[in-house]
Formats: sequence, structure tokens, C-alpha cells
Amino acid sequence: MILSADYHTHTPYSHGENTVLENARAAKKLRLKQIAITDHGFNHLLFGLKRKKLPDLRAECIEAEKITGVRVLMGMESNLISLGGQTDMTENDLKFFDIYLCGIHEVLKYKSFSDMFNIMLKNYTAYKFGKKPSDNVIANTTKAYINAIKNNPIDILTHINYKCYCNLEEVAKCCADYGTYIEINTKKRHISAEELNLMASTGVRFVIDSDAHSADRVGDTKIAEEILKDADVPLEQIDNIDGRLPKFRFSEYKLKNL
Repeated sequence: MILSADYHTHTPYSHGENTVLENARAAKKLRLKQIAITDHGFNHLLFGLKRKKLPDLRAECIEAEKITGVRVLMGMESNLISLGGQTDMTENDLKFFDIYLCGIHEVLKYKSFSDMFNIMLKNYTAYKFGKKPSDNVIANTTKAYINAIKNNPIDILTHINYKCYCNLEEVAKCCADYGTYIEINTKKRHISAEELNLMASTGVRFVIDSDAHSADRVGDTKIAEEILKDADVPLEQIDNIDGRLPKFRFSEYKLKNL
């Protein structure tokens, strides 16, 4: 299994250690065809990307691509901020980006206190105290994911089920229906082999991403390889390995709508 592209990396525009160019150079060393710079979304209270910095980020992506020859996509790891599926990537923001990732994070400005309570606080409490999440927690998180997928042209869901809990099968079915990829994240162990098998049974497609916060982790596949060794998922269901590149829904959305 050889990685073709890494679609989840961070830079100092949020809280990554290395520059866009350094990440791209790391990708070139690994002979990756593409890399995405996907810093944390605007509503992250500690590390959120600033809208006023978008022109600078775009300029760095263009320059890095020119220097390395690696396709450098400008993206964002947006934050899911409401049970209704809203994210901090607004309609006005879409024109600035090439790729659209989305995940659930802790320290955010949510749409309302109720959204914060149901999405973050209940999930984080279950995680922190090692408790089995209630059916209500799982239902609310599942609802938020599904609404986000239906209402936004999201390319990739990041580290699903990490410090949050949902019905993985139902979310995967929705992803399969709408053309959203589920990430196998290699920074954090967020799913088991059994859970990966369950999602794969729906026909959903996967990508392997490093979630690199430093250039030395760009292209890392270690955790994914360990999980896949114990799973029954055919490698043909992973679209950024062995020379293949994904077909992202956001690109099609932009052609039709922007």
C-alpha cells in the first residue's frame, strides 16, 4: 500500500509547526501527487484560521506547488457547530477553497449553548470519564453528522468517533449516498478494525490522512496499516493509495454553483 496523496495537514495558520512549503517538500520526498493544507476552521477558539489570512495562505499554496511540483490544495478542517449540520465554512467562504474537510472538535464557538451542550459537552464527558455514551448522545451526534453531509459539499469527515460517538453505520450510509469520504486518521486511533468493517459494508469510500501537525508526519500511514491488517476492507475501497486519487464532491459543487 503506497499513499498517493495526503489531504489533512496543518501549518502555523492554525497550530502546525511547519510551513506550507515544508509540508509540500515532505510530500515530494514521498512522491505524493497531492497534498492539502487544511488548518482548523474559523470557529476554533484557540487555533482557528483567520479569514483575513486567506490571501496569504493561497499565495503560499501557489508558491509551494510551483517549487515542488506537488499539487497543493488549499482547504480547511471546518468545525461542525450545530445539530442542524452547520459548519463554520459559510457559503461566502467556499470560493476561497479547493477541498472541504469537516470534524468535531472541543474548543469551539458553537451556534448555540444547546448545540455546544449536545455535541461537545455530552460527548467529551463520556470520553473523559470512560463511560458508555447514552443512546441520546449517539443519536444527537449521528443527527449532526448526517445533517452536515446533506447540507454541505463536504469531501472528507475527519477522525470520526474521536471524543465523539455516533452510529457509524448510519453516518457511513449517508456518506456513501452523498459522495463524502470517511478518513482513516493516522494521528489518532479513532476506530477499530471492526468499526472500519462495519462502515465499509455500506459501500462508503475511504481516504488515509496523516493529520500532520509537523512536516515529518506528512504521509504517515502507520496506524491505518495496523487497523487494515486486522480488518477485511478491500484496498480498492481506499481512493488515495496505489496511484489512485479521489473524486471530490466539492469540486463538482464549485463547477455547478460558484
